[in-house]
Amino acid sequence: MSNLFAIKPPDWLIAESRREDTHSLKRALGPVNLMSLGIGAIIGAGIFVLTGTVAAQAAGPAVVLSFVLSGLGCAFAGLCYAEFASMIPIAGSAYSYGYATLGEIFAWIIGWDLILEYAFGSSTVASGWSGNLNLLLQHLGWALPPQLTDAPGALLVQYQGFWQSATNLPPGVSIAGLPAIHAVFNLVAFLVIMGITLVLVVGIKESANINSVIVVVKLATVMIFIGVAAIYVFQHPSVALSNWHPFIPPNQGTFGQFGWSGIARGASLVFFAYIGFDAVSTTAQEARKPQRDMPLGILGSLAICTVLYIITAGLLTGVVNYTRLQVAAPVAVGIEATGVRWGTYVVLIGTILGLTSTMMVMLLGQSRILFAMSRDGLLPRWAGAIHPRFRTPWIATLVVGTFVALFGSLFSLVWLVELCSIGTLLAFVIVCCGVLVLRRKRPDLPRPFRTPFVPLVPVLGIIICLLMMYSLPFGAKVRLVVWLLIGFAIYFGYGRKHSLVQKGLKPEAVSSDEPTMVGR
Repeated sequence: MSNLFAIKPPDWLIAESRREDTHSLKRALGPVNLMSLGIGAIIGAGIFVLTGTVAAQAAGPAVVLSFVLSGLGCAFAGLCYAEFASMIPIAGSAYSYGYATLGEIFAWIIGWDLILEYAFGSSTVASGWSGNLNLLLQHLGWALPPQLTDAPGALLVQYQGFWQSATNLPPGVSIAGLPAIHAVFNLVAFLVIMGITLVLVVGIKESANINSVIVVVKLATVMIFIGVAAIYVFQHPSVALSNWHPFIPPNQGTFGQFGWSGIARGASLVFFAYIGFDAVSTTAQEARKPQRDMPLGILGSLAICTVLYIITAGLLTGVVNYTRLQVAAPVAVGIEATGVRWGTYVVLIGTILGLTSTMMVMLLGQSRILFAMSRDGLLPRWAGAIHPRFRTPWIATLVVGTFVALFGSLFSLVWLVELCSIGTLLAFVIVCCGVLVLRRKRPDLPRPFRTPFVPLVPVLGIIICLLMMYSLPFGAKVRLVVWLLIGFAIYFGYGRKHSLVQKGLKPEAVSSDEPTMVGR
């Protein structure tokens, strides 16, 4: 029987990362590109869409504390990612780190989890993108057919002249008597994903440059909201104090709905807002100086976004009562409440562009994970095929894009968020464990960046991530188990039989006609 815990030696991974030929990825990214990719992935649906939902349903104004708790967990995991990314600058990210430390079966689990993270994460963002575009067009008087703007079966109603999901109506508003229609397909989400997919096929440098421009616009949008909302709060302190009271609404008798359990549930949901910093590590094989720049890209983008998240959440719940934030575009609602009408358009446009860059980075990360798993023989060879001109994993990118476009068009936002979050949290736990294991097994390996305070930092990362996993609804845990069972079926049906590590072959065998045997 094959060894399920076979290790892919770190030396193989390091050698693979240094390979440069027509079968390898193109090294074209500098530190600015990497940090922009991180910010582009992180600032998206979490801040522009989920902040309002979590405040209204789980934490109230204490959503600020949810961001702090979630940010701590990501900071500890991010430090572990930075050590691995500088030491093993390979496209597989946490999948490759798990392979080098815990063995093939854990590598498969984490790779399968990352597929879940990036695919369902992109689908989630596409759903939010559709809602914001629809709202902007309605403000401009160019309404889209409502039945083509949401998941099949979703009930849409026309309230105050705008078509929106019935679940986003303000508290106390009845749908009785309102024009209503059921959605049949989210065509908007489908088309935006396919468009981004084609951009990613063309090239990593082009994609990164487009992302960098969008990130500037996205940051400007967040700063405009912060500036306008801060002025309003200082001018109307009584309104803000009223909206912030009670800061932690009492528990409603259900775990996760206000109270301290609501803060924990909120942290597990707004955790989705941080998903993306790890996508930086998937581009390590395309960075010009990964040992120096990868930790900067990962930790720098995470630090910037955490500060912006906390300030934005605090100001948003200050200008609008949390009970009114169950809407598709809460930041736009917040700036509209300040009376700055032009701000609504600015925020909506910035939100749409911001969500675009998030989808771009997540789709990029997804195809790189498939690329790495294919190079190890765990997935079919087509997933690792590199385009001869663009030097991108073009088949994997097209397949992923189509899959994500369909999911983003067919499933609801909350369902996707929960599944994406729990899968990513499990991946973070494994990465933190990997740092502990490799420090003990291979203390001799050069580490350009070292995670500080080991074992304290990895252990805290594990504890906080497990706490957030526990706080998610039971249904999310069931769906994760189902996803893992599907993954195990693929691994035992295909991956285990074709694994190069199991056969004693170096990974470059995938792209050569005569595989090289190595000692076990």
